[in-house]
Amino acid sequence: MRDATSQLRSATRRAKSDVANKLVSMFLHELSRKIADKWKLRVDSEEYEQLVRREFDNRCPYCLCVLVGPDSVIEHLDGMNRYRVGLHVPGNVLVACRKCNCEKRRDDSLKALTLAAFGWASFLSHDGSRCGSSCPTCRYWMGVWENEAERKKRLSDNMEKIRSFRSGFPEFEQALPSLMEVLPTLLTKLYSDCQTFAEGEIKSLLERIDQTPSAGPRVESGRVGNAQFVG
Repeated sequence: MRDATSQLRSATRRAKSDVANKLVSMFLHELSRKIADKWKLRVDSEEYEQLVRREFDNRCPYCLCVLVGPDSVIEHLDGMNRYRVGLHVPGNVLVACRKCNCEKRRDDSLKALTLAAFGWASFLSHDGSRCGSSCPTCRYWMGVWENEAERKKRLSDNMEKIRSFRSGFPEFEQALPSLMEVLPTLLTKLYSDCQTFAEGEIKSLLERIDQTPSAGPRVESGRVGNAQFVG
């Protein structure tokens, strides 16, 4: 069992990583608005939502369950992170069930994919024949479709349907290759720079607190020493 100090350090590392990932996501959202500004179809329009639900018969594009209520969530085929460099634009946004959205994150968070070129395709490639017995994603799909032949056919059919859907958005298809070529490097630098900045600021603030009188920092009315916290 880890001691309290190591747990605190681990939590700090996770917090800095969360901040860096949030900045990457913010950048990708801004880039999405810039790229799709003049496209005929807007991703946040009712027209696009109806198109997606009609195309997939109001079912999750991965497991085919009917999408109802809070169990349905916005899904990015290419995840919006520094590895998958997904965009919030028509052609990359679907509606999926919450469970598949969560399960797919394992593939989306991998630095390098081995089963397919895209996160969504990798997720649908875990048919039980290409991974070890301990693969959690393969086990997930085995729980959805127990029969091996049916499972392989469903996953393959769903992959082709998604691929066909994406091909219906030529602006996205044309922009994707060049983005995939340059964005991973740029986003990795953005992520690293954000963490470096956070580490520097935290160190600076800690040093300032260490320089306070020996009685320790005074904490009152939202203040530590002479520092005013603004909520």
